[in-house]
Amino acid sequence: MEQQKTRKTLMVCLVLIILILLSFMISVNTGPIRLTPEELIRTLLGKGTDKQNLVLFDFRLPRIVISILIGAGLAVSGCIMQGITRNPLADPGILGINAGAGLMVMLLISFYPSTAAAPIYLLPLLALIGAGLTAAVIYILAYKRHEGISPTRLLLTGIAVAAGISAAMIVLTLRLSPEKYQFVASWLAGSIWGSNWKFVLALLPWIVILLPLAYYKARSMNVLNLGDQIAAGLGAAVERERLGLIAIAVALAGACVAVSGGIGFVGLIGPHLARRLVGVKHQLLLPTTALVGILLVLTADTIGRWILQPSEIPTGIVVAVIGAPYFLYLLAKTKA
Repeated sequence: MEQQKTRKTLMVCLVLIILILLSFMISVNTGPIRLTPEELIRTLLGKGTDKQNLVLFDFRLPRIVISILIGAGLAVSGCIMQGITRNPLADPGILGINAGAGLMVMLLISFYPSTAAAPIYLLPLLALIGAGLTAAVIYILAYKRHEGISPTRLLLTGIAVAAGISAAMIVLTLRLSPEKYQFVASWLAGSIWGSNWKFVLALLPWIVILLPLAYYKARSMNVLNLGDQIAAGLGAAVERERLGLIAIAVALAGACVAVSGGIGFVGLIGPHLARRLVGVKHQLLLPTTALVGILLVLTADTIGRWILQPSEIPTGIVVAVIGAPYFLYLLAKTKA
């Protein structure tokens, strides 16, 4: 039985990787300047023209790589949150974690002379601080002694905190110059704004370290899914494991939001689709979730750049068009 599940997961992952590669090929050719497959291969091998090198290596590839990193990070963050809270509606965007990270990034940008002057490598760290403080507030407000955290209370607390943070961000926009306001509006909509290699290098270490760490904790998530009493009976340090996993989820979400803006629903949709495909065992669920998240963000970004060329729709809006109806469907199915 176990081998059958593993084989099924490998097949699912293979199909997802093929779809990601297909989306990658389409994304590379989305824009005013087209590259044929032959030109693409020649350019990747270093034999392209200056114009082809500029289009591929300076504009399109960094954005595609960032989409891949963000998709994996946000989806795994949502998977961890859903697992440790046993709440099918948990997601860093819905719970306000993304809003907290965004507030810190917006504060930094608003006090710098221009958006280009903000220190790139500091952004993920500041976003992590904002996301961490928000998560702590939500956790404290939603927690009740002898009862723990109920899924509904956690969801409502997160929505309320996110609304408060959004109000604070609206107030902050009043002091922004027109240039910064346009940037912030695009960022809030979920535009992948950091589309160069510096932003890739700023985000990459967080993803490379935290995703394997999340996978290492897969067994702990399986145990926590059984309930606090059973997990404690099996010898798990429930609160310590839960706080450690929350820290991983918050750090992933914060780092991604620093580069991607307010892209929501990835952490909600990714784990749900993956769970339907491979089941609830986190050793199989986490890698599948990461691939689903990559496919979702990369496809949404490609659609956003293609549908209104030469203008573009922010990736977050495309994801929201998919995610909002799915969220309402899940909300209708979830019992309070």
